[in-house]
Amino acid sequence: MSTPLLQLQGVAKRFTLHHQSGTELAVVANASFAVHAGECVVLGGPSGMGKSTLLKMIYANYRASTGRIAVTDAHGRTTDMTCATPRELVRVRKETIGYVSQFLRVIPRVAALDVVAEPLLEDRIRDPQALAAAREEAGRWLQRLRIPERLWHLPPATFSGGEQQRINIARNMIKPRPVLLLDEPTASLDAANTDTVIALIREATARGAAVLGIFHDADVGRAVATRHIDVTQFRSQAA
Repeated sequence: MSTPLLQLQGVAKRFTLHHQSGTELAVVANASFAVHAGECVVLGGPSGMGKSTLLKMIYANYRASTGRIAVTDAHGRTTDMTCATPRELVRVRKETIGYVSQFLRVIPRVAALDVVAEPLLEDRIRDPQALAAAREEAGRWLQRLRIPERLWHLPPATFSGGEQQRINIARNMIKPRPVLLLDEPTASLDAANTDTVIALIREATARGAAVLGIFHDADVGRAVATRHIDVTQFRSQAA
């Protein structure tokens, strides 16, 4: 089998509760699994079992306490996210990992169209042709996710929760990346937009992305999964 695009080996996370005399809370222990190109692996288990924590460690929003998290880019270059430098993290997040979190975090007062277009621009934001092309592609994504055109030039902070989540999805999926992390992407969406997101996930795996996701709706998880992992096995080892 080919080299996995994402591989966790013995990953653990412990939080130190400083307000409780430094007590340590073990959340995840010995998480070991791999995700290959073309797979959509769904993390299952009750709330509070560390599913979102695993995604945050892969993206390095949380640093793993122990273990190795290897992410491989389109050029075959592997980065260990547990010890990557700030510069390496910026590169990996730009080029290799897309991450649809539960919340949209963007610069205030930036129009929705530009929020979605930004990942396509990187350092070419002052290139008029690149900017126009990126905005055109962003418009196609906004149309597909049913964001009314009258909202495109308004900042997403003024939008409803469901509209903000669709902006979040468009922004983090518009640029094809080898690895895609999804943390309950359909939680605030209606049936039509949920079906659109299912189609987008299937398109991502069809082009060879390695997708790792959490879904509050079991039907959505079953619709996109090629494989399931029960995270309670990692929590039971942490207890």
